[in-house]
Amino acid sequence: MRQPARTFQDLIVWQKAHRFVLSVYRITNDFPKSEIYGLTSQFRRAAISIPANIAEGFKKKGLADKAKFMNIAQGSLEECRYYLILSSDLKYSDMSELMLLLEEVSKLLTSYSNSILTPGS
Repeated sequence: MRQPARTFQDLIVWQKAHRFVLSVYRITNDFPKSEIYGLTSQFRRAAISIPANIAEGFKKKGLADKAKFMNIAQGSLEECRYYLILSSDLKYSDMSELMLLLEEVSKLLTSYSNSILTPGS
C-alpha cells in the first residue's frame, strides 16, 4: 500500500504531467518562429495548466474544490490533445511519443479525479 501524498510533487499524475510540460517545451522549440505567439504559446500555456491545476487542487480542503481543479486540468489536457493533432497535421514534428505521454497522464488524471469524487473506494 502506497503512502498518502504529502505534497503535490508526490503524486504520480503530477510527475507525469510535469514531464509532459518539459517535453512540450522541448518540441515547441523547433516549431517555426512564426508560431511563437500562436501555436507555441497556446500549446505551452495549456500544457502548464495541467500540472498547475493538479498542484492547486491538491491543497484545496473540500472535495468539490479538489474535483473542480482536476476538471480544469482535464480540460487543458484535451486542449493539448488538439494541439498535438494540429502540430502533427502541420508536420511540425512527430507527436507520437508526446501523444503516448498525454494518454498516460489522461488515464492517471481520470483515476485521481474518480478517487476524489468517490473517497474510500
